[in-house]
Amino acid sequence: MLRRRLCYLLSSSLASVHTKPPPTSVINQALSRPFLEFQQNPSLDRHVGFPHSVNIFGFRAYSLLSLNDLRDKVPRKQKTRKGRGIGSGKGKTAGRGHKGQRARGSGKLGFEGGQTPLRRRLPKRGFKNPFSLTFQPVGLGKIAKLINAGKIDSSELITMKTLKDTGAIGKQIEDGVRLMGRGAEHIKWPIHLEVSRVTVRAKEAVEAAGGTVRRVYYNKLGFRALLKPEWFEKKGRLLPRAARPPPKQRDKVDSIGRLPAPTKPIPFSVEDEERGKAASNLST
Repeated sequence: MLRRRLCYLLSSSLASVHTKPPPTSVINQALSRPFLEFQQNPSLDRHVGFPHSVNIFGFRAYSLLSLNDLRDKVPRKQKTRKGRGIGSGKGKTAGRGHKGQRARGSGKLGFEGGQTPLRRRLPKRGFKNPFSLTFQPVGLGKIAKLINAGKIDSSELITMKTLKDTGAIGKQIEDGVRLMGRGAEHIKWPIHLEVSRVTVRAKEAVEAAGGTVRRVYYNKLGFRALLKPEWFEKKGRLLPRAARPPPKQRDKVDSIGRLPAPTKPIPFSVEDEERGKAASNLST
């Protein structure tokens, strides 16, 4: 590219030759002018000459820089092409050698030739509980802020779908929502909530304001039906029936979750209140 440019400049400038050389100041000004013009107007193309070109010793001063010649300063190492002839150095067997398991590409991942592999030499550490549950926390202060902003209606039941639609919690809800007591002093009016888990401080703050908190159970399919009922409508399916909690979670929930998302709270019975008090006493 540079060679073609130089040939073009030489061929276009040999027609005009000056017998008397110009002063040094004129030469410096002429050499710097094209580059300054290119910096001020980078849209100039190499096929269209600069409007102010100067003849110096019979050569026309042009800038050798153009937009189509700009390149990133990264190494331009070509990719190794295997199996393209003996002259390339990676032909025929393509660097794999003759015969054998490695040449045929049928080796087992992690195999070290018969010795004890690394995954067995290292000791075991820790374990993963298959029954662990992950709840997304939400504080009472954030709920009160959304109520004051008019995004949540405090007169209706606040479900986990309401919290998700208003942005109180994230979109990825694994096993449910845990109601926390952060910002409990901002709750000054009765509200009714349905969540998966609730702390003692949050429950006391809500009940002190005249509201209720119910712990409901949803399985994976139930959560999808609660948060995205339009998915079942799009697929032409009916909403699933609410699932019962497993035996290990029966004492940690108050009732089975309702589908679709309810709008009115269920009043607590005397048995539910006694069971809730017993469970709170055991947790404390």
